Amino acid sequence: MAQVAIVGCAHIHTPGFINAIKQRSDASVKYVWDPNPARSSVRAAELGAAVAEDAAQIWKDKSIDAAVICSETNLHQELVRAGAKAKKHLFVEKPLGMGSKDGYAMAAAIEKAGVLFQTGYMQRSAPAQRFIREQIGKGSFGKITRARGSNCHNGALGGWFDAKPNDPANDWRWMADPAIAGIGGFGDLGTHSLDILIWLLGQVQSCTAQVDPGTARYPNCDETGEGLLRFDNGPIATLASGWDDLANPVTLLVSGTEGHAVVINGQLFFRSKHVEGADGKQPWTDLPAPLPGPFDLFLNAVNGQQNVPLVTAREAAYRSAVMEALYEGAKKGKWVAPRTDKRG
Repeated sequence: MAQVAIVGCAHIHTPGFINAIKQRSDASVKYVWDPNPARSSVRAAELGAAVAEDAAQIWKDKSIDAAVICSETNLHQELVRAGAKAKKHLFVEKPLGMGSKDGYAMAAAIEKAGVLFQTGYMQRSAPAQRFIREQIGKGSFGKITRARGSNCHNGALGGWFDAKPNDPANDWRWMADPAIAGIGGFGDLGTHSLDILIWLLGQVQSCTAQVDPGTARYPNCDETGEGLLRFDNGPIATLASGWDDLANPVTLLVSGTEGHAVVINGQLFFRSKHVEGADGKQPWTDLPAPLPGPFDLFLNAVNGQQNVPLVTAREAAYRSAVMEALYEGAKKGKWVAPRTDKRG
């Protein structure tokens, strides 16, 4: 059984991870730590775990196999580098870094330590996305010319990130403070669709964006935005994301000279002259089985399962670099090339 520690409980997905661990028989939480004692006490009680006095107590405990880092983004680098040095496998909530500099530094530390890494890019497990990637590899789209990713919800409209001073364990206000989160609404949700676009199309040559306060419910924070990306191998892609949307029906579109795919309300419509029956008129149902979510994949790998498709630390760092470039493009009103790391 994997011995796990929760290191930071600030992220809105923390309750989901706790529920996932409770449903497994091959993982248990020994410690919970957060810089806010009220948060760690609540989460530790939910798990029947001990509250760690500080993160160092976790890193020193040789019985701990893995750490789940759900802290504020501006704390990631300190915690990740300490966890890697202590040889703990690491699940780190997205985004990995505040930008390229800390993202690449964390990736280097993780790679040097040789520990398992995973982050919360759940869209890679979806059958439609997996199928599209397979078909791109088979040449079913011909030359891909454009793509679009969209990931939007009504978080700002619903006040998801309003301060909850009487409920610190469920206070997500920091996520609407870019000085702590590294990004606003555009980056928070956009990183998921950005991951898929890069996963499908490769490296980004240059990009820019327009971000906006939207309802302005959260001062000094963008709530919505649109990005524009040019990929090294030619395609142009757009990226829509934000917290001000009542619906998000079209989540992914890929268009090429010989194929077309669009995901509408969770259904894939696929057209390709290379695939029998793919006329794009009816939902395409011949899809691969869904994979477990990224957190369960991580726990599977920690427990010794082989060939688990995890996101690499280098991939996660690169997505932070591209998102940084999108925000820089929005600020300066120009195209920006993502910063690269000479180490790989």
